[in-house]
Amino acid sequence: MDIVSDDLAPLPSLLSAYAGPDAPLHRFIWALDARFSRLVATTSEPIIGQMRLAWWNDALTDESGVKGRGEPLIDAMRKLDALPPCGLSQWLDGWEALIGEVDLSGYAEGRGGGLFRALAGREDIPSWLDRAGAAWALWDLSGHGADREVAGRAIELARGYITGDWPAWPKQWRPLRIAYQLARRDIEEGRCAPAGLTAALYWRLVRIALLGR
Repeated sequence: MDIVSDDLAPLPSLLSAYAGPDAPLHRFIWALDARFSRLVATTSEPIIGQMRLAWWNDALTDESGVKGRGEPLIDAMRKLDALPPCGLSQWLDGWEALIGEVDLSGYAEGRGGGLFRALAGREDIPSWLDRAGAAWALWDLSGHGADREVAGRAIELARGYITGDWPAWPKQWRPLRIAYQLARRDIEEGRCAPAGLTAALYWRLVRIALLGR
């Protein structure tokens, strides 16, 4: 049984397919991000949301392997020796920035930087990859939030993260490059992300994967 099938949206599933031997890990990381997203979306009281995020932090960082036992996603990540994921604290802080008064910059740099660290498998990522993660996170939020004003602000803020020089991406970061380039085109054109995997987005992904642009 695929334990992440209920958590994994079509786009992260496709991106994970380009991770080669790291595909299982990428699928778990994206599924974990979906859990955090759902947690925030279903939180009405900030203190409760913070407590739920703290539970995930404790479970994912517990060296004894006791906390979180019985949660299929955590058990699977432990079996893969994938805990704690890189960038976890930053990642959780980013999601927390959407609880209560929205802090878009904190969300972007936290969720985006933390998630891209987890996918890269490194804490010491270059600053340009942090910016790429922040831009992607804002683009993603623009397509999934109910507040259109926040979505517009997210795309406008994302413009500031796609400026500057971009070096060649290491081969092992191919899924991150594809994710970023999908977002960058929409950000440059001031367009919010689609709510799901449209045919147009799918073919853009395939073209970027094949041609690099």
